Amino acid sequence: MTAQRPRLGRTVKALGAVSFLTDVSSEMIYPLLPLFLTGVLGASATALGAIEGAAESTSALLKLASGWWSDRVERRKPLVVGGYLLASIARPLIAVAQSVPQVLVIRLTDRVGKGIRTSPRDALIADSVNQRMRGRAYGFHRAADHAGAVVGPMIAFVLLGTLGVPLRTLFFLAAIPAALSVIVLVAGVRERPRAPTRSETSSVDLSVPMGRRFWAYLAVIFVFTLGNATDAFLLLRASQLGVSPALVPILWAMLHVVKSMTSTPSGALSDRLGRRPLIIAGWLLYSGVYLGFALAGAQWHAWALFAVYGVFFGLTEGAEKAMVADLVPVARRGTAFGWYNLAIGLGAFPASLIFGVLWDRYGSAVAFQYGAMLAVAAAIALLTSVRRPASTGGD
Repeated sequence: MTAQRPRLGRTVKALGAVSFLTDVSSEMIYPLLPLFLTGVLGASATALGAIEGAAESTSALLKLASGWWSDRVERRKPLVVGGYLLASIARPLIAVAQSVPQVLVIRLTDRVGKGIRTSPRDALIADSVNQRMRGRAYGFHRAADHAGAVVGPMIAFVLLGTLGVPLRTLFFLAAIPAALSVIVLVAGVRERPRAPTRSETSSVDLSVPMGRRFWAYLAVIFVFTLGNATDAFLLLRASQLGVSPALVPILWAMLHVVKSMTSTPSGALSDRLGRRPLIIAGWLLYSGVYLGFALAGAQWHAWALFAVYGVFFGLTEGAEKAMVADLVPVARRGTAFGWYNLAIGLGAFPASLIFGVLWDRYGSAVAFQYGAMLAVAAAIALLTSVRRPASTGGD
């Protein structure tokens, strides 16, 4: 019976490999970036939140534009390749940064690349699989992404802790898997050309064909995102609880082990049970984790909370994206993922900035309580405002 299940196909698997290699590169850097900014360059928590929030919001604006454009042309792949290439060039330049503004510029450039590639890539995945296995396809992609986020920190741990490689040299070495990801993308992803979508209007205003359920869903996503600050704060909190800089990559790798293990089965489960139950469960779990970080007082608390935090990602990431594809017409998928990513990105800047300000003024506990409160509000809103979509596979 298992052998009769539809196969994911070459494109989904190749994109999974690309994300794996990209995350090996980015996660050699990202877990250490808060320590680099605050410890080496002297940045405050507010500056950290501003940098990460601005980077994600910049990315979000381009995700809308690139998704909209990918619906208008025959091929999405060139946009995906361009986005990965730009980010792969920019990311390792953190190695030469001498000030906080320089890190900001590099992070913005990195996120521009992410903004160009993400929506066309997500739409390309939906184009490549049967609607009854969308959750599994997105779950597989996220699992591959998180597997790379396990390998990256492990490489960083070996290079820093065992071989004594300087931090800046480590950042330079992250260019190697980044280059490999672009090679795999160019050689491995094959896209069937589509007829360009010529709607009755060339306007970006596509609110009518998107439908009420989609816009209600985006509003709820935005509410949740306002309480979902950058994970850099979790790493900073772990440091406060006694996790040493040498162990930070291991902590980060453990998080992504849990993400990778739970993403594919959770995505497949959403194909059977519906998207909403898994998303709501994940958001409530997120609230519990943030409350845990607010109350934590020992090093082992950080390890336990990071492990549970990984389950939240497994429950929600594939289901959230599959729900986007469930709620919109096929011809609007790229644009829909653009709006979805825009909602997340526009919420990311105020979320991280507010979190950083609360942390600096009132302490980390208040900041984490704020995030937990908004997660519960979003779960309630999703339960009451977004009804069953018209297509199969979502709730």
